[in-house]
Amino acid sequence: MRKSSKLLLVVSAQLVVCMLLWAHSSLSRFYSQERLAEKRALVGRLMLTDIALFTEARYTRHLTQADLNTPFQDFPMALEHFPSGSFVQPGPDQFRRLP
Repeated sequence: MRKSSKLLLVVSAQLVVCMLLWAHSSLSRFYSQERLAEKRALVGRLMLTDIALFTEARYTRHLTQADLNTPFQDFPMALEHFPSGSFVQPGPDQFRRLP
């Protein structure tokens, strides 16, 4: 078998896989519309505010509910020992000057 034939076979197989992935995502989105509508209604009924982004520390679970000094609860120069704390930047209001 020639190298060009092998290349054509590999590219064709990858194209088929890409088309199958696209079809799967389209069908999944179509069939999940009802579940998403139910979840939206539940969130509206329960008046939920934020999603829990991380499960480690309480100040990274709900970013809008955290105190400014919560990451430093052990002592002021404590290093961040949860990886999720390094992914989240402080909000713009945390840099304002106090009067």
